Amino acid sequence: MCRCCGRIALHAIDRGTRGRRLSLLGRREGAKAMEATGKSERLNRIVDTARVHFGRPVCKVTAPGGENRSSFRLHFDDMDVIATLRPNVRRTHLEAFVLERLRAHCDDLPECLGVVGEVLFQSDVGGRRLNQEIMRHTETGRLDLAAQAAAAIFRIHSAARRADLHQMLPHLGGSETWISNLVAAVDSLQPYSMGIDARFDRAAAAERLACPGGQFVKWDCRSGNAALDRAGRLRWFDFEYCGLRHGAEDFAWLIGDEAWPIAPDQMVDVMIDAFDPGCGHRIDTYLDYLSVYLTFHCVQRFKLIVKEARTRGWLSKARVRKYDDAGVHPEFAMQICSVGAYFAAQSPVTAPLARNFEGAVDSFREILREGRSLKSA
Repeated sequence: MCRCCGRIALHAIDRGTRGRRLSLLGRREGAKAMEATGKSERLNRIVDTARVHFGRPVCKVTAPGGENRSSFRLHFDDMDVIATLRPNVRRTHLEAFVLERLRAHCDDLPECLGVVGEVLFQSDVGGRRLNQEIMRHTETGRLDLAAQAAAAIFRIHSAARRADLHQMLPHLGGSETWISNLVAAVDSLQPYSMGIDARFDRAAAAERLACPGGQFVKWDCRSGNAALDRAGRLRWFDFEYCGLRHGAEDFAWLIGDEAWPIAPDQMVDVMIDAFDPGCGHRIDTYLDYLSVYLTFHCVQRFKLIVKEARTRGWLSKARVRKYDDAGVHPEFAMQICSVGAYFAAQSPVTAPLARNFEGAVDSFREILREGRSLKSA
């Protein structure tokens, strides 16, 4: 009888477990259905708004960055338009304002075609994203594209000064907390290298990073946020996070893009050739600040890669470039650490960190060789 009661109890538990699993599965399926409905409603809203705004029907819609992104390419019978519906309306209107002000002085960015409620319409700068296009070229062609990208950033900065954007936009990364967190992130390198050298002066690093925000920065100048049109003209897009800082941060985003295939010493040569003396800095002090900031930017990209790899596993390099995703591949992790090591060594402030980056390169080379995952780490 006890055994029978036991069996009955176990069956009851088993039925209850199955019921909970089915309930959980139902909730998941329901959440997916709601998400799909939300995407459909959002897209219908964009298409209806575009039809009214441009006075013609949309023939087709594609998602250049994937369906989960905020922007879609709307195909009309005679033109293509990028429509963006961001969660943050304030950023949408800020982006539209900045595009209009900059566009009066340079042609290195999209044209704002109007804002209707929460939807921003802008010109399509081309379907050949820089992060993919650069891989189709030889070394000489890649350096030429890098030069175009750097020169365009300097022209955008110059246009911002002429448009007086330094008097209007918010300052970025100005709080002590933001800066201290940026510096403290170096500890994330420790599991993949030896401990942080005692000679590394965190206070000195924080002081070097705490620069007043006097120059417009686009922010997020990863190579996936630039594209070439049919004539081969390169333009930058996605000004959602723009604001004011030193100015070199935009180049840190480009050089510190783990999918960027150009060696750091070659990028320094590109920077020297493209440098605009009108930026208000001597080239030596500009490059010194770039080296310090870029060191900590590389740490941030490294942290993101490790976090995503533990959650999602490694991704293919082709997928990363296609969807402008985080560089969740061991070779990209090695690349960002190599860039960090090079630029850390350029300044006495960050030189003690170079060996940590080098140690991390060796760790990820071993992970790549053995085909290991980070999920269990």
